[in-house]
Amino acid sequence: MRKAFISRKTKETEIEIELNLDGSGKYQIETSVGFLDHMLELFAFHGNFDLKIFAKGDIHVDYHHLMEDTGIVIGKAIDEALSERKGIKRYGFASIPMDEALCQVTIDLGGRPFLVYKVPFDGFIKDIDINLFEEFFRAIVNNAKINMHVNVLYGKDLHHIVEAIFKAFSKALKEAITINGDMLPSTKGLL
Repeated sequence: MRKAFISRKTKETEIEIELNLDGSGKYQIETSVGFLDHMLELFAFHGNFDLKIFAKGDIHVDYHHLMEDTGIVIGKAIDEALSERKGIKRYGFASIPMDEALCQVTIDLGGRPFLVYKVPFDGFIKDIDINLFEEFFRAIVNNAKINMHVNVLYGKDLHHIVEAIFKAFSKALKEAITINGDMLPSTKGLL
């Protein structure tokens, strides 16, 4: 089982995560930000990841610290759970519709962090600026050492757009972590 437990405490946030990449989609998530909880539940369920997250932070200031730090901890957990990354498929892709929205996510677990985030929408879902999700995913990518391209082709409802992103991320990650041998997936011999 590819599992990780990560704990991170700063002056702004306190976060604990348990992640099992080979789980069955069970989750227990408490971030004190309802919409983020909902998105992480979708991520766990659709990726068949077992995920427990307890997070609290200075949301009286705004949501930035909590969302970015949650992304950091999730990224560290993914990296730790993948260990040496031997035998993984390495690449993953998903194209997910959510009503009128369509999102594609492409992932390379090759150890070179980079985020392309083409989400040409601005606005708020309740009181969350959707631009914070770019920072959330950048934190995941940098700490999990993932190259990830997020492309929202179209959409109208911001909730549907962000939901399609999370579902596509979970499906692409699930494909990329699939075990298909025992070799390191790199001609360099190093990831």
